[in-house]
Amino acid sequence: MQAEKIDIAIVGGGLAGGLTALAINRACPMLPIGLFEAGQSFGGNHRWSWFEGDLDEAGTALMEPFEKAQWPGGNEVRFPSHTRRLSSDYRSLDSRSFDAALRRLLPQEAIRTGSKVMGLDAQGVTLEGGKRVKARLVIDCRDAGPSEHLTGGWQIFLGQQLRSEKPHGIDRPIIMDATVDQPGAYRFVYVLPLGPDEVFIEDTYYANSPVLDEKLLRGRIAHYAAAQGWEGQLVHEETGVLPVITGGDFAAYRASLATKGVALSGARGGFVHPLTSYTLPIAVENALAIAAQASDNLESLPEFLEGRAEMHWRRTAYYRMLGKMLFDAAEPSERYRIFERFYRLPEPLIERFYAARSTPLDKLRILTGKPPVAVGRAVKALLGKGAPLVQGTNP
Repeated sequence: MQAEKIDIAIVGGGLAGGLTALAINRACPMLPIGLFEAGQSFGGNHRWSWFEGDLDEAGTALMEPFEKAQWPGGNEVRFPSHTRRLSSDYRSLDSRSFDAALRRLLPQEAIRTGSKVMGLDAQGVTLEGGKRVKARLVIDCRDAGPSEHLTGGWQIFLGQQLRSEKPHGIDRPIIMDATVDQPGAYRFVYVLPLGPDEVFIEDTYYANSPVLDEKLLRGRIAHYAAAQGWEGQLVHEETGVLPVITGGDFAAYRASLATKGVALSGARGGFVHPLTSYTLPIAVENALAIAAQASDNLESLPEFLEGRAEMHWRRTAYYRMLGKMLFDAAEPSERYRIFERFYRLPEPLIERFYAARSTPLDKLRILTGKPPVAVGRAVKALLGKGAPLVQGTNP
């Protein structure tokens, strides 16, 4: 039986893989592509959010076809000693809408859900059952896993979409409500008003251990909703355990996942915001860069992405330092003070921070004054060694 042939095989139909497939199809519609996803839908079970200013004109155009929640009234943060309303408009995309849009926008022959890739190489992919699909280029966008080569902690969350019995009264996103208890970690509640009677509530905390206690977090959300006077029914639920990267040997990490001649992208390739997990702007930027390179020189993409990954690692060193400062704070219950102070800074600085575009002056302003952790200690922390990001460890 002759193997199927396509130009580009994208393995992993999450955010990075899906946006890459869409960007390539828009730029090079003549190139046959396949977006291979082991599950039955693209995007898994996630919600991705971003600030309007995170994307440039090209990025905004790429995201325009997706049905998403949008809030033109700014956003809010709440801390024990500081509440602030910021003017940045906010966007949020649910994975169910992500899946529906990709199925509508991509050629039907590119839709390869329920296609588990058992092996890949520079010449194509082998699916479960033995089917071989040849490709001129393979892009590996599968999920990132724990690694002994990276150090740090974890961002753990559980989110619930609730339909309330009466209007909830929230008209703009609450990005961080850190007025809640701080039991041994930096914890906050994230609230998105999805409609007059629908609200998304996520309990998030930064922890040293990657242990997700779903029962505990459901109880916390129920307590928070009750305190706001919200009663209703559960519509949807999602969970996550994301690495907060504070250091490591990035070359060794990439080498441990590399397959000769295969392009490595997405979170697996290191294209993340190491501290905040606001990765959509990075995924959009990378998808557009891949599409432009594919138009110019398809065969050079593995080397091209290797260079971009190294540049991204260098560019985000500052955020890894801040993450290390966060986890090195003496009292976990006091870590919220770092963010409380951060949210007193100028709004343009805050916007650039989330988009991983902080200027040298931004970085200085965040660290100077009376920071919760002295600059000298931060530099010393950078020179130390953290524990590896391996599932089951206690960094």
